[in-house]
Amino acid sequence: MKYLAAYLLLTAAGKTPSVESISAVVAASGVEADAAQIEALIAKLEGKTVEELVAAGNEKLSSVPVGAAAPSGAAASGSTEAAAEEKEASEAEESDDDMGFGLFD
Repeated sequence: MKYLAAYLLLTAAGKTPSVESISAVVAASGVEADAAQIEALIAKLEGKTVEELVAAGNEKLSSVPVGAAAPSGAAASGSTEAAAEEKEASEAEESDDDMGFGLFD
């Protein structure tokens, strides 16, 4: 992931990513770079544009489930009420955090 991030940063800067330039970006963050992994990344991305990569990534993300299906009917109203009660409880806890005095009192 760090090599891909460096690749995208270099591309956004208008530079052509290479093993040396990606290594330099990664090294600047204090991490040791692995030239073999960088070469493999460059080989996989050869001939592809950033726009194509982002579009392919978005397509894959659209198939990832992000949570349970929305409840329907009475169950939905019950969960809404539970969420409202939980929000009220968390707001009450937040108001107790200042212990009776504020930062600028």
